[in-house]
Amino acid sequence: MASIFTKIINGEIPCYKIAETEDFFAFLDINPNAKGHTLCIPKKEVDKLFDLDEATYNGLMSFSRQVAKAIEKAIPCNRVGLTVIGLEVPHAHVHLIPLNAMDDARFTKKENLTTEQFKEVAEAIKAFL
Repeated sequence: MASIFTKIINGEIPCYKIAETEDFFAFLDINPNAKGHTLCIPKKEVDKLFDLDEATYNGLMSFSRQVAKAIEKAIPCNRVGLTVIGLEVPHAHVHLIPLNAMDDARFTKKENLTTEQFKEVAEAIKAFL
């Protein structure tokens, strides 16, 4: 059975897409820690990050770096943090989170955004890619 992320890639579930290449996909987290919280995933469905083949792993990190640079320009923050947890969806992914305080990275405080705010954030980040 396809993961929710594969369904997002295939267009079966809507998302606020940030970027896409032949091998990778980035979209806003719908339950964000901070405005601009983005998920970067390989299109190849592999459960654990460290089970990715080396080329895909390195490609995901490079893709994530490009997206993080755009987030940093679009969203006021001290830095963009990267975290990998991977328990919630069995599809390798990284979280890129705009950080202003340590609590932004703790997955305890969530940002509530409207559909319009999600669209505005996605467009702002895409403008820097």
